[in-house]
Amino acid sequence: MECIVHFEVKHKEGVKHLRGLVFVGKGETPDAEQLIGMFKDMHYNVILSDRDKLVFTPTDALASYSSIRVTSLDTGEQKYTEDRDLKKVLGNLMPQRPTGL
Repeated sequence: MECIVHFEVKHKEGVKHLRGLVFVGKGETPDAEQLIGMFKDMHYNVILSDRDKLVFTPTDALASYSSIRVTSLDTGEQKYTEDRDLKKVLGNLMPQRPTGL
């Protein structure tokens, strides 16, 4: 089954929005190694630096980009997207500083 990976590549000049393709089993999403392999095929040599936010950083210090962030995974069935509104709501509900006793 095909999974379209939407991602952002952060360059000094700005952010580029790109897509890639990974083949996964039915009902599955790609794992970190599959994503790293896809990026390698696209000539982005990266490592996973933040598993929760799906952020990858280059292995080469001289790379022309500083990071890659996966924004959505589209398998045609379920679509993983980062819900920024939900994060804002949860951020506002969480205490900003420790509560005193």
